[in-house]
Amino acid sequence: MTDEDTTPKLRLGGMALRNGLLVHGPTHWAAAARGDDGEIHVASGPKPRAKGFDDVPGARGVLRLGEAMVVIPIVRKNLPQARLPFESRTVLGTMLATSIATQILRRNRRVRGAAGEALLAGIGLAPSLIALRSGELAAYHGAEHKAIGAYEADDDARDTAKEHDRCGSHLMTPLLTLNIAGAALLRRVVANPGPGAQAAVGLASIGAAVEVFAWAERHHDSALAGALRVPGHELQRLLGTREPDDRQLAVGQAALAEILRVEGAAA
Repeated sequence: MTDEDTTPKLRLGGMALRNGLLVHGPTHWAAAARGDDGEIHVASGPKPRAKGFDDVPGARGVLRLGEAMVVIPIVRKNLPQARLPFESRTVLGTMLATSIATQILRRNRRVRGAAGEALLAGIGLAPSLIALRSGELAAYHGAEHKAIGAYEADDDARDTAKEHDRCGSHLMTPLLTLNIAGAALLRRVVANPGPGAQAAVGLASIGAAVEVFAWAERHHDSALAGALRVPGHELQRLLGTREPDDRQLAVGQAALAEILRVEGAAA
């Protein structure tokens, strides 16, 4: 057995771009994008890390997601060919319209309770759905899953499923459920909650959802973990991903090769 056979697989995550993908490793990020010139451009670098909360349930999840968000402008700076998911006039317009509609509905006394919060949450998903159904974003999301899945299974990316068990879509059901319940409870306790209270509920929902996500990964083969993954898999299958073509898969392979290179160099 060779050293390559016995080397543990890196735990990788990622994010689709409009023309490529970003891959997160344990200590570094790598991104690949197909530029207007038709060529694949690649960049990578160390991930910013905040220490001190790794053993604090809830807080550690918010912190890790925050780190992932901080990486995005770093990627944009180091890979100017990359186009972010929301770099679209249509998507930006939808985000503005969604924000205005949400504020109007929140002032409507008839929009209350869990049903009202569910309506607001559904409206809030509109920009993401528009982004996924326009351009190549969903195909690059599929390329991300196939590249990482093929690496983990030592398989050919073309034969690998476009859905993945660690996709952020598996956060959606617990996150929306917890956020809707928390917001409805807050409005029962406080008649007109301010932005600070609403933000606190949002952060608490994110932290709890990440803990549910992590539990499902640790207990991957349990019946409950399987049930928790069903909505996320369906979301990926129906809306979140499309089968990538060979050009898009090539970008995925370039990002994967770069993250393996920089993580290996850092080891």
